[in-house]
Amino acid sequence: MAKEKVKLWDKLKYKYKLSVINETSYEGVFNFRLSLLHVLMALSGLSVILVTLTILLVAFTGLREFIPGYPDGNLRQKIAGNAIRVDSLEEELNKRDRFMKSLQVMLSGGDSTSVARIRKDSLKGEHDSIRFQISQQESEFRAAMEEKERFNLGFGIKEPNKDYYHFFPPVEGIVTNSFDEEKRHFGTDIVAKSNAKVAAALDGVVIFTDWTVKTGYVILVQHVNDLVSVYKHNSTLLKQQGDYVRAGEVIAIVGNTGEESSGPHLHFELWRAGNPLNLENFMKFK
Repeated sequence: MAKEKVKLWDKLKYKYKLSVINETSYEGVFNFRLSLLHVLMALSGLSVILVTLTILLVAFTGLREFIPGYPDGNLRQKIAGNAIRVDSLEEELNKRDRFMKSLQVMLSGGDSTSVARIRKDSLKGEHDSIRFQISQQESEFRAAMEEKERFNLGFGIKEPNKDYYHFFPPVEGIVTNSFDEEKRHFGTDIVAKSNAKVAAALDGVVIFTDWTVKTGYVILVQHVNDLVSVYKHNSTLLKQQGDYVRAGEVIAIVGNTGEESSGPHLHFELWRAGNPLNLENFMKFK
């Protein structure tokens, strides 16, 4: 047996000569000597390199998702979502267990100290779950104040001198159609540059923002002392219902929207206690 092994080893080390000859001139182009051992070593090294490159390619590229049994992106998202749900469920179960323990102590006639200790242990690391109780007097006071301010649209607006108002001109332009109550034209039409800014006439709260067929984009602002200003035919509204605005603050952009509009302009109205007011008595336009 040892003799056969030696012969096999000798065969692996036996060198062969490989020659490349020109077919026409029979001139040797190149030749080299090699053995079976050299070939096996070269093939082994090449196999190791190919296997390593394949592993790296699969591990660091998206090809790994094609491996049977490997989770794809959607499955990994589901796994993460399920982990979050399990964590939330575990937390809820812990809260339920602590509640049941407190209830058992109370039903068995335990004192308040035991219940307080259980509640204290349950709140460790859960400061966001702490709730403070309010007194009966405070509850009644809050209810009274909320009922009082329930329909107060001017809530949060500072009360100025009732005998004096400083109106801010909403746009810079030329008056083309003045206030005329007999013709039921309750506002003032002011022609302005296209995309000009529309400013609030006074401090107030936006109470209406919407689109109408006749007047396009409309915004209404509630001011103190039952004053309401109306801005019509805008191209864009920059404020939403409930926003608090200051005098001179931009609330819209001049436009040409609505069936009653005949060009870029602002239809501006001012009402007090349900009665229309002539704006030109309070501010000057070009």
